[in-house]
Amino acid sequence: MWVDEFLQGYSVERNCSPHTITNYRVDLEQFLNFLEQGNGEHQIVNHLTIRRFLAYLQNQNYSKKSINRKLSAIRSFFKYLVKRGYLQKNPITKLHSPKTEKKLPKFLYQQQITELIEAPDIKDELGLRDRAIMELLYSSGVRVSELVNITLKDLQLARGLILVNGKGNKQRYVYVGSKACEIINLYLEKSRVKLMKNKKHPYLFVNKFGDAITDRSIRRIIDKYVDILAIKLNVSPHTFRHSFATHLLDNGADLRAVQEMLGHANIKTTQIYTHITKDKLKNVYLANHPRA
Repeated sequence: MWVDEFLQGYSVERNCSPHTITNYRVDLEQFLNFLEQGNGEHQIVNHLTIRRFLAYLQNQNYSKKSINRKLSAIRSFFKYLVKRGYLQKNPITKLHSPKTEKKLPKFLYQQQITELIEAPDIKDELGLRDRAIMELLYSSGVRVSELVNITLKDLQLARGLILVNGKGNKQRYVYVGSKACEIINLYLEKSRVKLMKNKKHPYLFVNKFGDAITDRSIRRIIDKYVDILAIKLNVSPHTFRHSFATHLLDNGADLRAVQEMLGHANIKTTQIYTHITKDKLKNVYLANHPRA
C-alpha cells in the first residue's frame, strides 16, 4: 500500500515516465522481498540492513548503475515514509551510492543520423509520423518522455518553438529546426488526421489506432529503421539526444546554451557531452600540426 501511495505521488511530483515508475516499483518490491526473507522489518530497518541489501545485489552481479538506481528508489521511498510520519528516521541518509564509471554517451555521426531520419517512407501515413518523430528528437534534443506528452497547444511551429514538460514538471521551450517544422506540419495535415479516426485527445503523436503514442512504441519504431539500415549500434531515443548535444558542441555551441536546451539542472550533467569526435580531433590535427 505504501509503495503504491509513494509511486503515485512521486510520478506526479517528478513528472516521471511510466518506464521510470515501473523500474522503481520493481526495485522497491525487490527490497521489500529481501526484508521479508528475514533481513529486517520496515520498522527496524537501519543502515546495516541497507548494506546487507547492497552486498546481496553485488553478489547477484548487478551493475553499479542498477544498484545506484535501486538505492535512489529506496532513499526516496524512506524519505516519503518519514515525511508522512510512518517512520521516525530515514535509515539511508548517511549511505553513499557506489561510484560508477563515467561512460561517454553514444551518439551517431551526422551522416548516420541523417540516413536514419530519412529512412521512413513519407508517402505512407505511419512512415510520415515516424519521420516527424525522429526529426523532432534530433532537432530539439527532447527526451522521449517529453516527446510523448507534447500536445497540439504546445506547438508554436511558426516561431520554431515547442513547449515541453521536463523532469520535475519543469517547463521549457525547445527550438525546432525548419526541416523538422516542415515535416511536423506535413504530418499534422496528411497523417495525424487520418490516424486519429474518431479519437479525441490533444497529443501530437499517435499510434495506428489513434491513441497517444507511448515511449515503448517509439523505441520499437527506431529499432525498425535501425534494422532496415543494418546499423550495428544500440540506438535508442536517447541516442538522438546525445547526438543533438554532441553535434551542437562540435560546431562551437556554448556549453551553458546546450544545458538550457537539454533542460539540465546542473551543468555537470551537460559536461559529459564535451567529448570530441575522432573526426573533429583529426581536423584539429591537420589544421594545426606543422608536419601534418
